[in-house]
Amino acid sequence: MWKEQDDKLVREYHFQNFVDAFSFLSHVAELAEIHAHHPTIVNTYSYVRLELNTHDAGGVVTEKDRSLAVDIDKINITER
Repeated sequence: MWKEQDDKLVREYHFQNFVDAFSFLSHVAELAEIHAHHPTIVNTYSYVRLELNTHDAGGVVTEKDRSLAVDIDKINITER
């Protein structure tokens, strides 16, 4: 579930292993290119944290972030 905190949409994921986490991030990267909007990504082994905010709007959450979040939620993933 996405949480709005510190002027960002934030979501954390936990996968079985690094390969699953990286596969998910590959899908996120494709969507980011389509949306021309790129998240902050933290990845350590099976853990992924995504942060979305719009720098052009002063670093706050905008419809651009919410739209990308909706599409990221459509990625078919298997978390632990």
